[in-house]
Amino acid sequence: MDDTPPTFSTPPAQFNPQQFEEAKSKKVVAGVLGILLGCLGVHKFVLGYTRAGIIMLAVSIVGSVLGCLICLPYVGWAVMAIIGLVEGINYLTKSDEEFCRVYIVNRREWF
Repeated sequence: MDDTPPTFSTPPAQFNPQQFEEAKSKKVVAGVLGILLGCLGVHKFVLGYTRAGIIMLAVSIVGSVLGCLICLPYVGWAVMAIIGLVEGINYLTKSDEEFCRVYIVNRREWF
């Protein structure tokens, strides 16, 4: 029995073609950027989540500066890097249809 998820050359009925193409083009880019530059929130900006991207960037910078003051340097950066890593892996492991439904249509910003 074949357990591979279905792939769609045309968008499923519940998505318009523009949303489905947007999801396919952004999925890999957002996933890789989440893994590599997740601490800066770059993957959020790629998906159009400006507020979430600014939050991640601010926590990384402010958290690291404040962490230096209490002898825990880069604590903000480390927390945001872990979140970015988890989100990047999450993006890459979803099917194109599920990624489109969750992150493009429903606009879920976190995890």
